[in-house]
Amino acid sequence: MPHPPSARRVALRAAPGARRRIDYASQLNREQLEAVMHPGGPMLVLAGAGSGKTRTLVYRVARLLEDGVSPTEVLLLTFTNRAAREMLERVGKLLGQDASRVMGGTFHSVGNRLLRRWAEQIGYRPNYGILDREDARDLMGAALADVVPTPPARRLPGAAQLVELYSLCINTGRSLAEVVPARFPQFASDTDTIAEVFRRYLERKRAANLMDYDDLLLNWLLLLRRHADTRRALQARFAHILVDEYQDTNRLQADIVDTMVGERRNLVVVGDDAQSIYAFRGAEFANILSFPERYPDCATFRLESNYRSLPPILDLANASISHNKRQFPKNLRALREGGELPVVCAAPSPEDQAAFVASHILELIDEDIPLAELAVLYRSHSHSLEIEVELARRNIPYEVRSGLRFFEQRHVKDVLAHLRFVANPADEVAFTRMARLRPRLGQRLVARLWERLRASGDALYAMLNLDPAGTGLPAGAAHSAGELAQLVGRLERMRTRPGEMVREVVGSWYREYVRATLDNAASRLDDLEQLALFADGYEEVSAFLDEVTLMNELSGEDVAAVEGEKQKVTLSTVHQAKGLEWRVVFVVWLAESRFPSARAEDVEEERRLFYVACTRAKDTLLLCYPFAARDRYRVDVILEPSRFLSELPGHLYQRWQVEATQTSPALPVEGRYALPGFLTDDDGEVN
Repeated sequence: MPHPPSARRVALRAAPGARRRIDYASQLNREQLEAVMHPGGPMLVLAGAGSGKTRTLVYRVARLLEDGVSPTEVLLLTFTNRAAREMLERVGKLLGQDASRVMGGTFHSVGNRLLRRWAEQIGYRPNYGILDREDARDLMGAALADVVPTPPARRLPGAAQLVELYSLCINTGRSLAEVVPARFPQFASDTDTIAEVFRRYLERKRAANLMDYDDLLLNWLLLLRRHADTRRALQARFAHILVDEYQDTNRLQADIVDTMVGERRNLVVVGDDAQSIYAFRGAEFANILSFPERYPDCATFRLESNYRSLPPILDLANASISHNKRQFPKNLRALREGGELPVVCAAPSPEDQAAFVASHILELIDEDIPLAELAVLYRSHSHSLEIEVELARRNIPYEVRSGLRFFEQRHVKDVLAHLRFVANPADEVAFTRMARLRPRLGQRLVARLWERLRASGDALYAMLNLDPAGTGLPAGAAHSAGELAQLVGRLERMRTRPGEMVREVVGSWYREYVRATLDNAASRLDDLEQLALFADGYEEVSAFLDEVTLMNELSGEDVAAVEGEKQKVTLSTVHQAKGLEWRVVFVVWLAESRFPSARAEDVEEERRLFYVACTRAKDTLLLCYPFAARDRYRVDVILEPSRFLSELPGHLYQRWQVEATQTSPALPVEGRYALPGFLTDDDGEVN
């Protein structure tokens, strides 16, 4: 593999007699300087975590412009438009001039700008519309109805699943025969029908002059491949192409980049193979790994000086990632000094793990560490449940970056609506939510059914004794109402087993509903099993629902603000945390089958995920796991620590043990509050 040129050689390559505004040698370290000053050709910049990747890209663009490259000849591809905008603003400040003429943005935004000019070459009008994900699902649903106009003999994927499959095929270049069995094996025999739906979807888009997000990439590549004159024009225009986060590109994006590179071959790709963690989105790890094979004359640069983390954290991260076989070997070096060894902490149960995290956060608050500098990271969003409950109990404010708070998610609220109705049959909101999920029960029919139940005086009794034929509903709606009544009857008999109530709702029908209609089905079903496990800790459904409700109310969002801005602990999946950093990071649920995930096909990617989690920490890293957890049969099972902990040398961390505790802070029930006058009559009684 080619090695980067020496600093002296770089200096000789600089434009002779060039007068530059920026003193690059004083503002960059040696590794960054070599990458910035390299004259051109294909370049692979392996930028380790916290090594100044963005700074290197910014100075590289600035150096090109200072050396006479026209801004219109530079293309900067990033993974957010905000990143491109901020980079070009920094370039402008360095040069003292506007850098907005550099074309910068995401693959999709750049593709859109180019396609607006050449749309007619691929059969579109320049004023084409762009479908967002919801619009795409609606149009895919219409295409499905065109192909399958009557209810099929066997269930087919819903619109959301079809859009997911379509996007995966487009972005990875894999066929339906490959993608369907891997993502939705239950539909493996339906690929011919799915292909026909996709063809109809394409026809509808073309007829309406519409593109979806994936089309912006696919049509860009088709434009390049099918129209040689346009390809040569674009290659001539963009003399220098720079790609950020190259390890996260998919096959389609990599092909676009390779096709855009002209004879001058001035291509800079920046990324870190050790942080390639998005295969589930279609990212192709092989893109960065095979770059030296596709460009045998490429110059390779390694940015290994880390500005973020203290040495003990990096020592542990380096030791972990060294177990991966498929990688560019690198060793992060800390530029900061000092620091304590990371902590590996074992807790008796998930609840004790959460209690430890919350207690330690309170200690850190006492040490004047801002809440915004604390983060709890996990492999799956379902792992946040106990943490959220414990932080809420202790009035510690938090925000969930991995999505909605656990109990605010649609699928969780859907299931809880069934339990809420059983616990409180007067709850019209709960009844309406659970009934509207059923086929043929629209808003008006649900309202009619509810009025019938309410008028009986005992909605639960009326539901348990519902005669579908006597509801006055159309046949299909009456059948759905009858199925719902049977489920409510089974739930009523399980009131003392709320965890089993959750499983009954999911197992009886909701699992298939999730798979057919919602995206990220596997993750949502994991959430629901975690909900059931949490509910197992309660002996009655009302007590469980009270805890859920009070937990949302006690989210701690009203804790005193700092400098007028509320601060919160961050809760996030590791995937969502990439690119961020905090002074103190907890990584939880580091047990086998949880992290790494039991469903993971690539253990090396899981290890890269652990590496990313560790390198988010600047000062302190705490790695936690429960050594026992309750399974769905309410049996305590022993958990093995994650292999990512077991394979670490013992001298790289300190071990802590958490004692079992059952503490749950009591909530105040009495006080000196006086009722407002509008709530009482003249005798002081509540109205």
